[in-house]
Amino acid sequence: MQRERLAEFLRTRREALQPEDVGLPRGRRRRTGGLRREEVAALSGMSADYYSRIEQQRGPHPSEQMLAAIARGLRLSLEERDHLFRLGGHPVPQRVQRTDHINPGMMRIFDGLGDAAAQVVSDHGETLRQTRLAVALLGDETGYTGLARSLHYRWFTDPAVRDLYDSDDHPVHSRQLTADLHRVYTRDGARSRAGTVADALLRSSAEFAELWREHPVPGPYCAAKRIRHPQVGLIELHCQTLIDPDQSQKLLVYTAEPGSESYEKLQFLSVTGGLPA
Repeated sequence: MQRERLAEFLRTRREALQPEDVGLPRGRRRRTGGLRREEVAALSGMSADYYSRIEQQRGPHPSEQMLAAIARGLRLSLEERDHLFRLGGHPVPQRVQRTDHINPGMMRIFDGLGDAAAQVVSDHGETLRQTRLAVALLGDETGYTGLARSLHYRWFTDPAVRDLYDSDDHPVHSRQLTADLHRVYTRDGARSRAGTVADALLRSSAEFAELWREHPVPGPYCAAKRIRHPQVGLIELHCQTLIDPDQSQKLLVYTAEPGSESYEKLQFLSVTGGLPA
């Protein structure tokens, strides 16, 4: 670990970021440019004391998970993230297997969607980031671990996941998810993350195995959806997709037709946060 250079690198990147770059208000009392340490800590999901000690060269040896969180908080590019890992004394993450780093450009777009139902999803169906409204609409999908991080896996192994969607649409979702996983498996190979998920599902889900044998080809990745929300009932949504080919990630934005009943329900969730009124 190169403690002094790590601290210098973090400080330069923090000072280069402006509040507007990460969706924060500048405020009238801000005297200098750049972000405050506590703001970077909040964006990275860690305590201000922990982050400050690293930047002040008196902190612990940060783990790979902490460095990855800081890289996301500071909106680092892949090259900058790799440099951060080297300074922190860790091997550079393999880019094919590690898809949890979000492109800074996509993060800037995401930060501007604070009032929308939006989330960033990897090619493996792992939700990496959600807005508050997306959590209210779909639940917190970022806290899963292991194979369950993948929606492809959860859909075929956890019956509760399907409760959110209209039952008439379940066969369509099953085929779309299988086709999407098959696409990534074909691209990355049997020893990839997609291969691990596919092998597990072939052993545990007869429905998946039957669909897999058909070699399904994906249609529109994010087609119209009908959500059965436990609080407000049926919501009919459209989904727009922004694809980042380099990162193999997608930014999904869910919208409802203005003036419709679904639009009113979505507005209600944006106020209540999905909690009982």
